[in-house]
Amino acid sequence: MPSRGRETATVIPISLTARLWAFLLLAIVAPATVTAAPFAAYVIDARTGQPIYKQNEDTRLHPASLTKMMTLYMAFTAIERGQVRLDSQFPVSTNAASEPPSKLGLKAGQRIELRYLIRAAAIKSANDAATAIGEGLAGSEEAFAQQMTQMARALGMRNSNFRNAHGLTQEGHYSSAHDMTILGRRLFYDFPQYYNIFSRRSADAGIAQVSSTNKRFLDAYEGADGIKTGYTRAAGFNLTASAQRGNKRLVATVFGGTSTAHRNQVMAQLLDSGFTRVPNRVREVRPEAPRLLAQRVVRRAQVEPTAAATAPQTQRLVLSASAPPARVSRPAQASTAAVAQAPQAAPEAVAVGGLTLAASVRPVSRRAEPAVAEAAAPDAAQPQSASLAAPVLAASARPAPAPRSRTASIAAVAEASEAGNPGADPEAIARAVAEAVPQAGGASMSLLASPAPKPRSETVILAAMGEGDRSNPEELEIVSRPANSGRSWGVTLGMFSSKAEAEKLLLRSALQDGAILGGAQRHVADTKRGFQPSFANLTKGNAELICERFLSRSQECQVVGR
Repeated sequence: MPSRGRETATVIPISLTARLWAFLLLAIVAPATVTAAPFAAYVIDARTGQPIYKQNEDTRLHPASLTKMMTLYMAFTAIERGQVRLDSQFPVSTNAASEPPSKLGLKAGQRIELRYLIRAAAIKSANDAATAIGEGLAGSEEAFAQQMTQMARALGMRNSNFRNAHGLTQEGHYSSAHDMTILGRRLFYDFPQYYNIFSRRSADAGIAQVSSTNKRFLDAYEGADGIKTGYTRAAGFNLTASAQRGNKRLVATVFGGTSTAHRNQVMAQLLDSGFTRVPNRVREVRPEAPRLLAQRVVRRAQVEPTAAATAPQTQRLVLSASAPPARVSRPAQASTAAVAQAPQAAPEAVAVGGLTLAASVRPVSRRAEPAVAEAAAPDAAQPQSASLAAPVLAASARPAPAPRSRTASIAAVAEASEAGNPGADPEAIARAVAEAVPQAGGASMSLLASPAPKPRSETVILAAMGEGDRSNPEELEIVSRPANSGRSWGVTLGMFSSKAEAEKLLLRSALQDGAILGGAQRHVADTKRGFQPSFANLTKGNAELICERFLSRSQECQVVGR
């Protein structure tokens, strides 16, 4: 019995120790299991965008450095729009230089070309380079994050929201496997001229030579040519990859891998399975151009209300009737005899509207001789007139008397009659009258002294009406040339559901490619299938060139012409 008691006493402590070790082991393992990032995956056929495999594809998770895919998409968009160039110098702020690794090693205050920042962000996944890109494009990382979110909405990424340009864990910063797969396909189709950067194993980043974080998968998987890796403790090991085999191309995303090897292995299995399930030949459906919404800022002036502006009473305008003009009374006309006998009285002044108008008397009929003497007298002898025209009349020369003196004419005729020749020659009478008229300036003013006009010819000359010059006209040289000088080509840009969308595309394209489309004619055709925008009046070379640009932007385009 005592031995049993000792054995029992020995067994109890061993069982308690085992339970304690088991409890400690669970305490250590359980947190790792609870805090492990959730798994998500999404695979699509890049040619059509159709899904092949999906698991938790819409779950909002931490994207980690997959965020830099959107940062690079925004940079490529700015370059294509002409806002920046690859050789544009971007300043490095203190915020960008202080980002945690992985980083290029930028220093605050230095300037570096955009091409080097793109290489560092795409290949090395440098956080400082991504922040410098965002601040250089938008002015601040916060403003750039808002632009990233707006672009995500335009691309159809429904479960993405960005708070920074690098992808480090931050509250409110999330995405999904579906959205990142869509973004990877967009990078391939929207910017094929820049897509090859994701397949590089190393590159010169200006201040350092950088190596790819995706080198293992690119080397291990046949046909892989991109795109981007990502890792944080909250996100796990993430990867968006693209691979091509023959005519087939797949894009896939994995969230929440437990290690780099585990992530790459799962991605390889998803791609292998996907290649066996998609057909060899399908009709390629390129993604449509992103539809960005422009924000309008309307500023309203703040004006303090006044009593006059807010008074409900209506204002009346009263036009006062002006007084009728005063009637001018004319003095009674005196007879010629009365005026000749009485001295001239001062003219009567009549006030009309502030001006004094003088009513002059009727002039007296003058005899011939007094008229000549009166013409030679100075103007000072004349009475001053109150008329406004008096100074002007005083400055002008006094007119010579008309050669119509009745006294001279009567005297001449009387002399002819007294000579006993009542039927005298009219020419003699005219000469006598001319001699009796006084001379002015040495020249005779008598109308009778002028010679008689020559008799007119009775011949009538008829002019030829409408025939004009009968001489032979010069021969006209007609030069013909082709219509529009070879500008008989054009391009059509697919179909749209509304005319406004078609016109918007034409306007945006004309502004973006003004060097080629400057003289082109824009037209929107209303067809049964929809509204078809087109450019006309192009040369064949320009039509082919602009169509290539549209195709590179994933915009359907077709050259039309003779």
